[in-house]
Amino acid sequence: MGKSRPRAAEKRVLGQGSIVLTSCSSLTIPPAPVYYPSEDEFKDPLAYIYKIRPEAEQYGICKIIPPQNWKPPFALDLNTFTFPTKTQAIHQLQARPSACNSKTFELEYNRFLEEHCGKKAVKKRVVFEGKELDLCKLFNGVKRYGGYDNVVKEKKWGEVFRFVRSGGKISECSKIEAEKTTVQQSCKKIRINEAGEKVKLHKVDVQESFDQICEQCRSGLHAEVMLLCDRCNKGWHIYCLSPPLKRVPPGNWAQLEKKFWEIVEGSVGEVEVIYGSDLDTSVCGSGFPRVNDQKPIAIDVNKWDEYCSSPWNLNNLPKLQGSMLRAVHHNIAGVMVPWLYIGMLFSSFCWHFEDHCFYSMNYHHWGEPKCWYSVPGSEASAFEKVMRNSLPDLFDAQPDLLFQLVTMLNPSVLQEHNVPVYSVLQEPGNFVITFPRSYHGGFNFGLNCAEAVNFAPADWLPHGGFGAELYQHYRRPAVLSHEELLCVVVKNDFDSNALPYLKNELLRVYNKEKSWRERLWKNGIIRSSPMSPRMQPNYVGVEEDATCIICQQFLYLSAVGCSCRPSAFVCLEHWENLCECKPHKRNLLYRHTLAELNDLIIMMETHNSEERIQKRSTRKHMTFTSETHFLSKKVKGGHVTITQLAQEWLMRSCKILQMPYTNDAYALALKEAEQFLWAGVEMDPVRELAKNLAEAQNWAEGVRDCLSKIESWPSHHNCEMERVKMEDLITLLNVSPVPCNEPGHLKLKGYEEEAKELIQEISTAVSASSNIVDLEALYSKACESAIYVKESEELLTKLTAVKLWLHTVRNCVSEKSPGIIEIGTINNLKSKIVDLQLQVPEVPLLLDFAKQVELCQSRCTEMLRGSIKLKNLEMLIQEYDSFTVNIHELKLLKQYQNDAFDWITHFNNILKDAHEREDQENVVNELICLKKAGSQLKVQVDELLLVDVELKKASCRVEAWKVTPCMLLPSIQYETMNSNILLLQIENEKVFRKISDVVAQALCLEEKAMHILACEVQMSDFEDVVRMSEDVCALFPSLNGVKIALSMAKSWLMKAKPYLLSDLPEKSVASCLLKVDDLKELVLESKLLKIHLEERILLEEVLQKYMQWECNACSALNDAESLLNILDVGEEISFDIISTIQDHVAKMESIMENELSLRFDSIVIPKVQETCSFLNWCYRALNFRVCVPTLEEVELLLEDAKCLHVTYADHSFWRSLLDGVNWFKQAVEILGSCNVKRFHLSDVEEALRQSKMIKISFALIVDRLVDAIKRHNVWVDEVKAFFSCSIGHRSWSLLLQLEGSGNTNAFNCMEINMVLSEVQRVKEWKQRAGSIVGVKIGDNTNNLLLDGLSQILNTLDRSLCVYDKPDGCSQICFCMFCLNDTQKQELLTCSVCMDCYHMHCVKPTLGGTSHSQSNMCPYCHSIECGKISRLKIDSKRPELDVFLELLSDADNLCVEIEEKTLLHQIIEKSLAHKACLAKIVEYSLASFGEDLTVVVRQLSTALKAVEVAGVYDRQSNDRFEVALARNSWRVRASKLLKGSQKPTIYQVQRLLKEGRIINIALEDYFWCKLETMKQYAEGENLPVHFDKELKLLRERSMLYCICRKPYDLRPMIACDKCDEWYHFDCIRLSWAPKYYICPACNVDAVDDIKCTSSSNGVCDEPQTPSPRPMELRREAESNDNISTRRRSGVERLLWRNRKPYRRVAKKRVELDIFSPFFHVH
Repeated sequence: MGKSRPRAAEKRVLGQGSIVLTSCSSLTIPPAPVYYPSEDEFKDPLAYIYKIRPEAEQYGICKIIPPQNWKPPFALDLNTFTFPTKTQAIHQLQARPSACNSKTFELEYNRFLEEHCGKKAVKKRVVFEGKELDLCKLFNGVKRYGGYDNVVKEKKWGEVFRFVRSGGKISECSKIEAEKTTVQQSCKKIRINEAGEKVKLHKVDVQESFDQICEQCRSGLHAEVMLLCDRCNKGWHIYCLSPPLKRVPPGNWAQLEKKFWEIVEGSVGEVEVIYGSDLDTSVCGSGFPRVNDQKPIAIDVNKWDEYCSSPWNLNNLPKLQGSMLRAVHHNIAGVMVPWLYIGMLFSSFCWHFEDHCFYSMNYHHWGEPKCWYSVPGSEASAFEKVMRNSLPDLFDAQPDLLFQLVTMLNPSVLQEHNVPVYSVLQEPGNFVITFPRSYHGGFNFGLNCAEAVNFAPADWLPHGGFGAELYQHYRRPAVLSHEELLCVVVKNDFDSNALPYLKNELLRVYNKEKSWRERLWKNGIIRSSPMSPRMQPNYVGVEEDATCIICQQFLYLSAVGCSCRPSAFVCLEHWENLCECKPHKRNLLYRHTLAELNDLIIMMETHNSEERIQKRSTRKHMTFTSETHFLSKKVKGGHVTITQLAQEWLMRSCKILQMPYTNDAYALALKEAEQFLWAGVEMDPVRELAKNLAEAQNWAEGVRDCLSKIESWPSHHNCEMERVKMEDLITLLNVSPVPCNEPGHLKLKGYEEEAKELIQEISTAVSASSNIVDLEALYSKACESAIYVKESEELLTKLTAVKLWLHTVRNCVSEKSPGIIEIGTINNLKSKIVDLQLQVPEVPLLLDFAKQVELCQSRCTEMLRGSIKLKNLEMLIQEYDSFTVNIHELKLLKQYQNDAFDWITHFNNILKDAHEREDQENVVNELICLKKAGSQLKVQVDELLLVDVELKKASCRVEAWKVTPCMLLPSIQYETMNSNILLLQIENEKVFRKISDVVAQALCLEEKAMHILACEVQMSDFEDVVRMSEDVCALFPSLNGVKIALSMAKSWLMKAKPYLLSDLPEKSVASCLLKVDDLKELVLESKLLKIHLEERILLEEVLQKYMQWECNACSALNDAESLLNILDVGEEISFDIISTIQDHVAKMESIMENELSLRFDSIVIPKVQETCSFLNWCYRALNFRVCVPTLEEVELLLEDAKCLHVTYADHSFWRSLLDGVNWFKQAVEILGSCNVKRFHLSDVEEALRQSKMIKISFALIVDRLVDAIKRHNVWVDEVKAFFSCSIGHRSWSLLLQLEGSGNTNAFNCMEINMVLSEVQRVKEWKQRAGSIVGVKIGDNTNNLLLDGLSQILNTLDRSLCVYDKPDGCSQICFCMFCLNDTQKQELLTCSVCMDCYHMHCVKPTLGGTSHSQSNMCPYCHSIECGKISRLKIDSKRPELDVFLELLSDADNLCVEIEEKTLLHQIIEKSLAHKACLAKIVEYSLASFGEDLTVVVRQLSTALKAVEVAGVYDRQSNDRFEVALARNSWRVRASKLLKGSQKPTIYQVQRLLKEGRIINIALEDYFWCKLETMKQYAEGENLPVHFDKELKLLRERSMLYCICRKPYDLRPMIACDKCDEWYHFDCIRLSWAPKYYICPACNVDAVDDIKCTSSSNGVCDEPQTPSPRPMELRREAESNDNISTRRRSGVERLLWRNRKPYRRVAKKRVELDIFSPFFHVH
């Protein structure tokens, strides 16, 4: 697709400004740059974007096409992928109502009616064209087009109508066109038949079956022009769509783009689409691979991992090294987390720039392209200005409209107002980058999927600051805090390239923050406090800040709050809007002081800590000595600076530290310090001293608090009062030196000594052996102390442990239940005797009990070490059955005993019915498992020896049951099984007796099988043995051999069958050829068969026949090879050789035909076919020597040569013949190249030279080449002779003859190009001249241009004749209107100018009077009356400047043409006409006197001359129009002053107003008279008619016509029935008819509304007809008779919106129209 798309010029004015919206402008959208990075450049996205930024940022957008090897897989499964959608009304993206909704409008409208018409006013239903009119849309439409006055003045009611009544609604469709939804206006569909009658349409079932039917017309015909919807697979005819298409769309993006903008501008109808936009990839999934996502099966693991970590993966882009967003640790959708976009046809993204002015990157995954438009960020202001001027009503209702992404504007409108716009066509696999603050928008060409994310390199920072200010201005919530991002990035490590951007932006923020904090201090906000510190200060967005309740911005650096609204905060700029409290009650909250912000700036400048400290001190001194002295505010008695206040505070605070501590003094001092703490480094002494005051206050309050708790403890210790911790007491008393003068700390030292003594006692008790009574007494003393010591916890721990030990020992000794006590408990109690240093009587009891446990454990361990017998185990377990201690060894022996008993029981259950069961395999498995389990027993059992015997018996039964169903048993296997049966003594069982009977039958059949295998017998004997073996259920050795022999014989017969068939259909032979090797293999296999077959002999005969055919084919190949060897010798090729080749071809074709009958696939066949094709090709090529074929035949022969095998490529004859045919093709191309391809003469000569070099000559074609060269040379000589002549001798006809003969005879040369070029130049000149004159120039219409120029020259002659006619002399003998000759029609002569005109050429005037009656022409009448009609002055006439340019171009032509002479004459006479007109105009403009006779006569002459002239000069005619306008004014002023009646004030004022408009000179006679008349005072000598003025005033107060306006001097007519007055233009009348009835009176008898008196005496008003629809008006304008305009139906309906005013009847009068000035059309 091209990058520039032309647009047509359909225009429509929107808004009050001068901006014109074009639906299809002729402007083109230039493309944005496209970049192709190399693989090395592609490694770092941010570095590459930084590299191309200086160039690409000028366009606002660019496209990046990755290297070919970068193709990321699409990570989503389209079969299961679902997503939410939004509905887009494309027709409302630009042409939509403003925010004035219907409910709001209805309330305002009702309020307006109440104010102007009283509270009883009823809102009536307004019907227009049979539908209720939406007044809200009407109001918005009029407002959109500049208001009521502008709509009336500019005649924009048509645009308002289209705005209010848009087309039919069109629903969504995915690819090509919209599905038409028709809004039915009635319940029945009506159609007009051929007779003109209305016929109802009923739904008819379609009987025919079609593959697809149209959803609109329900017809299946014309399937070739039916489009299928890519989404629902339904069809529509292209002529059933809305709007209909002329042809099937070819997929041209430019056409789709044009259609999109037509829909946006509302000229097509309503179109709605669905759009899956702004899909959060953290919810719906990303198109790029991600580490935590599930990998599709079809994608390789290495490829998945590679693209998961790719820097161009949009999931990784925002957090790359060098990105300012690395510090953001919360997932902002669209910024940190990509958004997915699923688009369809015409789904769009409206004009916007990115949040926070970020960069954006968009990747196109798959689908149809996207069309992007962009305006550079440097032109954002111009873009916004054009948008506001184009859509003023939308921006008035929503000032932040561009933030809402709901508005589109045609890029051509921006171009027309000099706003640069660039376009990008994004295709799958392309990246699109948009730069900060660059407005961009676009739409989709069809179904596609794209993904986008924001990113922010260092150069974004200044744009981010602008974006933050923009959010604040429009009071919209920001995406993140710009100040927080700056501070966090500066504190962390950042790239050195970002240093200048960070420094400048942080300095800007610092200066802004400093300015506003100082302004707040000046306005009385002196309270301040720091914000609570962050838990994670190195990350952005982890903790959410409060936002300003006014502008919605994050309050990171500072905020203003008030105690009256604890949860509300504002930014520093909106501090006055927080509440109504006084400033001193408000509080400044800050996160960093100005000094800390200053340190961040210094930290970026210096990396060394010593340099940083030195620079900070230097800046501190500079700031303290310069800036702070200027920060002052007004106080009582003058002004005071913040430095002076700080010095005073420092002095007072130092005195406070020296005085005895009082809480009030310290709190007051800290509160006063709040107004200084937020400031810069100059307030570091204040902050230091305030810190000391706060520490001293905390220390003194801590001392007092501890002392109060200790002294209050004796009386409140039972009330759960908190005690003083020893650690806190030591901390307070160890402070040195003492921060303030607090005497209570000396008393605390005494309490500290008492606590230390208690700690010593507790340590002694814990370390020594003590009685439990002593421990309890000491713990009680520690609990009663006011000071809490942590050693009391150790005492409590020991006391608790002793009590627990005694309780446990007593429980163990008294326990009776077996196995309850754990042995670990006993050991633990023994170990604690030493640890706790116990002296209690329970110790001996515990030691005796422990010995019993040890004895039991040793006996069990001894038994476990040896072989365990079941009887000994039972005796030990019975002895310790009731022992209360849970010993592990004893428990294990009990488990061994239980396992042995279970095994014995299982063994007995298996032996009950083992020999009778049929599932002997299960019996074997059970015994094997039982044996394995028995071997794993820890206790010896006697039954384990019997398991092996039972297992052998079960195995024999298994083998017997296996052969029981079919009794297939080999003899050796049977003997082995029989011996085992006898050994185990189970031969009498049922299954073994059945096996013995079957074996006897099998032995008999074995003997017969061995006999037939030894003799070669018939196949039937073998089949009998196999059939008999099926009845015997035993397997004998020879049976397998019989079956194999029979199977081999049958298989051989099946394979030999195709070779033995004598007649097979040809189709079968061609599709499946027989293999010769297979035939030979079958003959060999037949000798190995053990069965007698007759087919063996037949197959050997077939093989012999094939061998004979192969011998004949080889002989033919040898003969062909010998012929080619003869041709290679290089002898002259004779006609005998050609016939010999033809004979060989026939012979080989016969051989090939015989091969088809044999049906074999032989290696000889391809060789025969190849040789036959080669010889046939040689025969065709050699025939070219005697005839000249067409180029297509030669090319076909060469194409056949490419298909030939390379076997004969080494033969010299083949190479020579191929070279000859190639040369022959070139020669044929040369001879037939007249209209296809031109060859140079050198090409022809080269072809002749090559003809002598080839070994095979083509004499016939060579002669034709020689003849072509001769004809070319003759033509070249003719051309040279033509151009050697002078221009006067070069005729146009001769040049055309040279062109025709050159196209036939000439080769490509300089002369042919020169002739064609000159012919084209002359034709283009004539075409251009014809378009100027107004004639169409073709190949056979050259005389039309001469006739047109002659007519123009004739008009100029007549025009000059008008100028040259003497005064009073009748010399003009032609009609001034139609310019016809006087001899054909009767002429009338004007009594003033003595010029002639036809009677029928003069139209009647507005009043109906024809000037033909007074023999005065319209020119004289118009000039003398001061009334100018519309004259044909510049109606499509060529301008003089155009003729001058045309003549200049004609001088550059190489031939002489007749039109050039006529042009010279036209220009000379046009200049003479211009000079005459200028002379008259200048005389008219310089005349200021009272006498108008001469001026009127000259202007009349000039008016007729200009009317006659066929050439138009714009400058002269403009001056002429000014002269006419001034003359008209002077004539009307003269009539007003010289009239019989006194003029009215209104007439005088109106004339003066008109005079000022057309710049009447102040010294003009009539101007002076009117000015004097205006200045007259009141009295009887008043020059104006007072009674008439009163009458006009009354008339102006009355409302007339359907427009409901007062009398304004426009022509009016009264109805002969109701006497109501109407304007001519309102009812579409051009002159007054003799009899007129208004549409309100011209109704049927049923609809007549007559004026009748009611009970209250009120008379009904006459009804006024509504305005006719546009189509009826156009039809009325085309009709001359007013009586034919009376209609029925809609236009005869009564008006529903008549005005509630009484109208007075007026008599009909004739009024003249007076225009202040006019414009000639």
